[in-house]
Amino acid sequence: MRTFVTGGCGFIGRHLLRALLDDGCDVLALIPPGSPHPDSARGGGLTVVEGTIADLDTLRAALSGFEPEAAFHLAWYAGPGYHHTRRNVPLLRDSLGMLELLIDLGCSRIVGAGTCMEYDLRAGFLHEDSPTHPTTIYAASKLSLALMGQQMAADANVRFVWARLFSIYGPGEHENRLLPSLAAALCAGRAFPTTPGEQVRDYLYVKDVASALWFAAREGLDGVYNVSSGVPITVRGLVETVEAMLACDGRIELGALPYREWEPMFVVGSNQKLREAGWSPRYSLHDGLIPLFRSESEVCCAG
Repeated sequence: MRTFVTGGCGFIGRHLLRALLDDGCDVLALIPPGSPHPDSARGGGLTVVEGTIADLDTLRAALSGFEPEAAFHLAWYAGPGYHHTRRNVPLLRDSLGMLELLIDLGCSRIVGAGTCMEYDLRAGFLHEDSPTHPTTIYAASKLSLALMGQQMAADANVRFVWARLFSIYGPGEHENRLLPSLAAALCAGRAFPTTPGEQVRDYLYVKDVASALWFAAREGLDGVYNVSSGVPITVRGLVETVEAMLACDGRIELGALPYREWEPMFVVGSNQKLREAGWSPRYSLHDGLIPLFRSESEVCCAG
């Protein structure tokens, strides 16, 4: 299958590229100008184009010659303050332009990356038909793209999957996120102050996220799907699991930080709909943590 991926050098994108190439797809990946090319580019089957989704002329030239059968839209701003920055607004506008281009060029399957933050997080265990209630510009932009994308695709008889992603972890995760920063502190023998850790979350290994996105396109699914583990774990349980795996001299200071005012206490999604379609995660939380922290544990113990 000929597939197009935006955000090809991002946290999820690099794993999705590998999954597509391993399955024999021809892949066209869009990456920001000047970014390092994905490691997957060393193999066959991958063409890399430098540009942004705002540059429709570049996209049209690349896509017209490639004629993608399926497209994955992962590119979005994920830097500091991404929840509230107005940078989300032009990304929404540019994404709509790109969707229109893909539909006009005959792409029959489109998968977009949404967020669990589109939901009303007061609703408890989240299903695809749970009420939505975004409280940030980021979540509102994502929900707007989902609604518009669904209508645009339906009018053109195009399959459109909106994948609502929950907490993702794995190789390539940004160093400032919880798990990498926790491991770095413990291995350096530093204290790691945190909240009491009663927040409940849903963690899914990034390779399972990539496999779910590819499954959705390959099988021609349509509609909203949660991409989640469906397994609740408290933040406290997570950090204590990592602490036990690393066996380092650092210490976790539970309760040293207050909860953030905006922070939801329970964010867990049902993945039953995707399971019923035929997909299931390959990695448990522990299975995903082992390759992440085995080498760090060896370094800590050696020190």
